[in-house]
This record gives sequence, C-alpha cells and structure tokens, in this order.
Amino acid sequence: MSEMLSQDEIDALLRGTSESSKPEANPEEHLDSMESDALGEIGNISFGNSATALSTLLQQKVEITTPIVSEVTIDALRERYPTPHVALRVGYTEGLKGENVLVLTREDAAIISDLMLGGTGIGVDPEGLDEIRLSAVQEAMNQMMGAAATSLSTVFSKKIDISPPLVEVFDATKNQTIIDRLELWETMVLIEFNLKVGTLIDSKIVQIAPVQFGKQLVNELMAATSPAPVAPAPAAAPVAPKQEAPKAPAPAAQQPVRPAAKSVPEVAVSQAEFMPLHAPATNDSIPANLGLLYDVPLNVTVELGRTKRSVREVLELSQGSIIELDKLAGEPVDIYVNQQRIARGEVVVIEENFGVRVTEIIQPHERIGIV
Repeated sequence: MSEMLSQDEIDALLRGTSESSKPEANPEEHLDSMESDALGEIGNISFGNSATALSTLLQQKVEITTPIVSEVTIDALRERYPTPHVALRVGYTEGLKGENVLVLTREDAAIISDLMLGGTGIGVDPEGLDEIRLSAVQEAMNQMMGAAATSLSTVFSKKIDISPPLVEVFDATKNQTIIDRLELWETMVLIEFNLKVGTLIDSKIVQIAPVQFGKQLVNELMAATSPAPVAPAPAAAPVAPKQEAPKAPAPAAQQPVRPAAKSVPEVAVSQAEFMPLHAPATNDSIPANLGLLYDVPLNVTVELGRTKRSVREVLELSQGSIIELDKLAGEPVDIYVNQQRIARGEVVVIEENFGVRVTEIIQPHERIGIV
C-alpha cells in the first residue's frame, strides 16, 4: 500500500487547512445592544447642549433629537454619501483619546454659514461654500462640539476638551483627506440625529467614530455611574463580661428615706422682641442675583398731574383748550416706572429738553400701598 497522497487528498487537506485557519471575528470590534443604547443616551445628553449653543449663534430655534446608532464600513459609507457633503473632524485633547467626524449636507452647511454671517438663510446656493463660509460653519460646529464636551465633562466627572475642528467638502466616492482617514478605521459607529433649524432646515446630522472610541465612551459612562465601593466596617473588639459588684449587707432597721429636692437652675426670662413690620428696606436686603435683571428695559413716565372730565367735556376739547390739573405750579411731579410710582421730583430744563430732578424716593411699603 502506497503512503503517498493523491492530488485530490492534498487539495482536500489544503482546503481544510485554509478554512480552519480563517480568523474568527473579534467581538471587541463590534457593539452589543447595551453599548448601542448607551451611546444613544450619551448622544442625547451631549447634543442637547449643542442645540442650545447653535440656537444662540444662529438666533433660530434648533432641535437635535432622536439619535440612531449603527455600524458601517467604508464601502457602506461611500454608498450612503454619493454626493458631496461637508465633514468636520474633531479630536479630543484632554479626558478622551480619539477623534470623530461630523457630516452634514452642503445645503444645510450653506444655510448655517449664511445665518452665521448675518444673512436670512433663504435662497442660499450650496455651490457657493467658499473659504469664508466654510470658516463660519467651522466656528458653528466648534461651538456645538465645545458644548457637547462640557456636557460629557459633567456626565463623566472629568475635564474633557477638544481641538479646533477641521472642515472640508468631501465626496465619498473619491479619496480625499477625511475619507483617507476613515479608511484607517476598520469598523465605524454611525450616530444619526434629526436636525431642525427654525423653518429653514429639517435634515440629518451624522457623527462617525471608530468602534474603539465608542466603547471608550461607554466605559467612561459606566465608570461614572457605577457606585463607589464601600469599605468594610472594622471588626468590633470583644467585650469583656460585666462583673457584678458585691451587694452590701442590709441594715437591721431601715428608716424610709425621703427623696432629695432637685435644684432648679435659674433661667433668664426676657420679653420677646420682633422686628418692625414696616421697616424701610436697606441695601443689605437687595438679592445677590439682582444683576440678572440689570438689562431688562423699563418704561419711565413723569406725570405732571391728573384730572377727571366727562365724555361731553372731552369731546368738546379743541386746539387751544386748557385742561386744569390737580396740582399747583411748582409742586413736585410723580415719577412712574412701569406704571408704579417710585419717586417725586421737580421739572428742570436741560439745554432745549425738559428733565426731572429726583427729590424724593418713595419707600417700598408706600409703593405697594401699605400705610
């Protein structure tokens, strides 16, 4: 019997070896359902603050909601974005290690840049995204991601900072800077948000990151939310048994003993004193956070006097008619703020304008009608 193998046997062995030598899929390169849910929650928190920051910049109501987490490959990404889009690469300089990419349509980027530059965002040509407009989009996204980093700092209980984002218009069907960078990521996490800016934008904004960076975020969230370990209580020292004191012998004839009178300490008693109900307010009673209202506009009115007239008398008024008021000449006039009298003063003339010199500030209890 020959010990040599036939060609068919050799081919079969080679096929079996090649099939058995295929590397198994690494579970660390993919997200499970729990990790996907955690990334969605992180996106909800971080981009909630981003919407507020973008709303302040654009002076429009901004909503960024409903994140959808999935995994994509570079080929699937090319199929998803066959037309040119705007991409911004954001790196983390402190707290986290890695980077991610934001993707939005050229139409949305053109509207955002026009609003940033003081335009209305209506009828903007997406083909006109020049260097200046891309810089405006870059600044808007920088503010968004800065707000997101602040939210993550609060959630993870650590300082997180980002580098200024790099922006460019890319075509996923061609090899360009950001696409070349994405090809280094074997698997990617794609987090898709609904983006609404007033009535101008109702679209999507997408965040792309490597799976390893997504797992890093999940681990940071778990570490921040897990309860701190409780140190075990020290073992109690053994307690020696209590020894009873020897009882003294009872006397033969014991007289009843009266309880000793307890001494009562002297307590100082004085009349209760109360603050006056209508004490004038002082500067110490001004709330510390009153500065939040310093820029609120108020209507200041100066009233020379008042009178009452019937409807007939009012209808009979004509040019040159004289209306007698309830105040004498030279008497102080009333100063009102938002129809509330707060002071009195005298009329003066400043160059060619009338003015009022404040002579008396009405106390707060008088302003609200308390006598």
